[in-house]
Amino acid sequence: MSDETPQPDDMAQPDEPATTEEAAKPKVNWIAEVRGLVLMLLAVLAFHTFVAKPFYIPSASMVPNLLVGDRLVVSKYPYGWSWVSASFHLLPRSSWRIAPATPEYGDIVIAVPPDRAEDYIKRVVALPGDRIAVVNGQIVLNGVPVPQEVEPPVRLPADNDNVCDGWPCLDDFEPYRVTLEDGTQVYEPPTYRETLPNGASYLIIDHMQQDLDNMAEITVPDGHVFLMGDNRDHSADSRAPVWRSGLDGPVPLSSVGGRAEIITFSLDGRATWNPLTWIEALRGGRAWTSLRPELRGTGQE
Repeated sequence: MSDETPQPDDMAQPDEPATTEEAAKPKVNWIAEVRGLVLMLLAVLAFHTFVAKPFYIPSASMVPNLLVGDRLVVSKYPYGWSWVSASFHLLPRSSWRIAPATPEYGDIVIAVPPDRAEDYIKRVVALPGDRIAVVNGQIVLNGVPVPQEVEPPVRLPADNDNVCDGWPCLDDFEPYRVTLEDGTQVYEPPTYRETLPNGASYLIIDHMQQDLDNMAEITVPDGHVFLMGDNRDHSADSRAPVWRSGLDGPVPLSSVGGRAEIITFSLDGRATWNPLTWIEALRGGRAWTSLRPELRGTGQE
């Protein structure tokens, strides 16, 4: 009997592994992949519907507090939920509300006009049961004029449409064009501080006489709010009828979809689809700005 230990060459060798072509390729479970994508989409839609959603400012109706190009976070739950809460307004219009609540004076809210499924952003200036009129651009609330204090003019860039939506309304701002020491051109329109009965205080721009500066007194119905833009001469709001793209009077709370909370970042008119342009177009100092109104002393005695 040999006591020699078998050498590696003498041992049986395992079969060669199968070639790539011969190996069984793993199969993609497309059903699982699609299911995962659908669940992710539903989670995003649910978050946008019930919690919060991003919002982009496309117009100048809320200047000087919101500029074209601002990106916001809008919370969806402060006033409860209704048909308007659903993302993309997929639900039919209705008056039902879940966990309803009423906005406060000065809240900036998202509302949908009565004739189309678009989001408007405006400020709450009158609540259910209030009597409201507008006289020479000044709100008269329950028979008492809302205080307007003259403030130093805000400075708005004159190189893009941040004061109104293009020509011809830009001509209305030409008298307020100013060239700064560094050569930058800005608009410095008449600016006022408006303070509502709860002390909510914010800046507005009112620089010309126009027909929406006067409105006969009306009573805001139960379950409604009256909304106005801070850029008073360039806002289609509750003062304006539908045919002028307005909100056509007080807005049902079932058509108010949330409250603007904070600016996340802002890009000026130089931004394009190319992300490289965003760096230069980024407005410094606007990120994480709260959109809740400043609270001062009571605006009315």
